[in-house]
Amino acid sequence: MPELPDITVYIEALEQRICGHTLTHAQIASPFLLRTIEPPVEACVGHTVSSLRRVGKRIAIGFDNDIWLVLHLMIAGRLHWSERAKKPDGRRTLAAFLFDSGCLTLTEAGSQKRASLHIVAGQAGLAALDPGGIDVMTASLGDFTRALTAGNHTLKRALTDPHMFSGIGNAYSDEILHRAQLSPITLTSRLSAEEIGRLNLATREVLQEWIDRLRIEAAGGFPEKVTAFRDGMAVHGRYGLPCPRCGAEIQRIRYASNETNYCAACQTGGRLLADRALSRLLREDWPRTLEELEERRIGK
Repeated sequence: MPELPDITVYIEALEQRICGHTLTHAQIASPFLLRTIEPPVEACVGHTVSSLRRVGKRIAIGFDNDIWLVLHLMIAGRLHWSERAKKPDGRRTLAAFLFDSGCLTLTEAGSQKRASLHIVAGQAGLAALDPGGIDVMTASLGDFTRALTAGNHTLKRALTDPHMFSGIGNAYSDEILHRAQLSPITLTSRLSAEEIGRLNLATREVLQEWIDRLRIEAAGGFPEKVTAFRDGMAVHGRYGLPCPRCGAEIQRIRYASNETNYCAACQTGGRLLADRALSRLLREDWPRTLEELEERRIGK
């Protein structure tokens, strides 16, 4: 799922291409994409884009009549830009927005269509789509601390909760926790002031570094290689590979369709976190530490 760095670079690319330009035609080809009835999508047609904004993991396109076109790409949705008009087929290409400067299309891979489009009026309509998490790039340490400790959750859940922090998902939370050298299952209530400060700094550093990297990768063009798994990531998507900090093998916790990647040596004091499915299956045979895991491999 595109997260804060990806959304930031998408918006910057769109600002160059559609800000000050008029939407001349909009075609929605998927019945599952549009989630609102009023205002209709035609309310944007013939109007000029006046601003773009990130709302959590959503991209909001504002028009001169105070109507907002709000896109949530979810896991497999992606945006594309073409100088020529494109026609959506409703299968992979779900929508096309033709501007006087070019054509923006929304595609979604896979059979599960989760991407969404909302058309809302005014600031109130836009605010209704905002989960309310703080912007970690501009928040003070005090604001960060209050958001983090308002409840008692694991760090992984806290960082990815859109009601607490805006725009952070599965991929960058892994990277942030590795940078901060904190376990994904540590409870927020147990963090020291020093650990909170370290997490705050790691959050800002990781997100800014990836914004900068993605800007360089796009090189002024439209970002087409948006993915949750990127070369240069420290732990996310690198299960079984060496940690770039210490060389230990990256571990993972699987749950549902997601997984958390971490370095046991750097983040958990060498303790392996229980993979719910495997630990239930193996029970006493589940290794508890990196040393025990290595001994079992040697003994095979």
